[in-house]
Amino acid sequence: MGVDVKKDSVDLGIVTTNGPAMLAFYRDVLGLDHVADTPVPFGGTMHRLMCGTSLIKVVVPDVDPGHAPAPGGLTGATGYRYWTITVGNLDEVVAAATAAGHRVPVGRMNVREGVDIAMIEDPDGNWVELLEQA
Repeated sequence: MGVDVKKDSVDLGIVTTNGPAMLAFYRDVLGLDHVADTPVPFGGTMHRLMCGTSLIKVVVPDVDPGHAPAPGGLTGATGYRYWTITVGNLDEVVAAATAAGHRVPVGRMNVREGVDIAMIEDPDGNWVELLEQA
């Protein structure tokens, strides 16, 4: 028996020591709705942002965990390497990310009939895939 899903989306936690830059990227560049800041039980702050019905949790611990994310996106390491947001304005978001100085390791490209993607990098080097369907 599988999980009894009660929400039509998943939530994502991103742990960082680069809180202000990460919050600015997800809130100001991607335009996610910043709904709250809450303390976390182990010490630190969770910036809560909505992406549709998904909650993106940018967690800034009080104590540096001592390990940075592996760089290189898809080919940099195994494990969780990127996440996807389906958008209706791919070119506009890529342009905003570029203008804000963020790296775009994969520019707009067609991956299958009627589906284009681009991948942008957040300040910690995590990749966000933007997907636009025709």
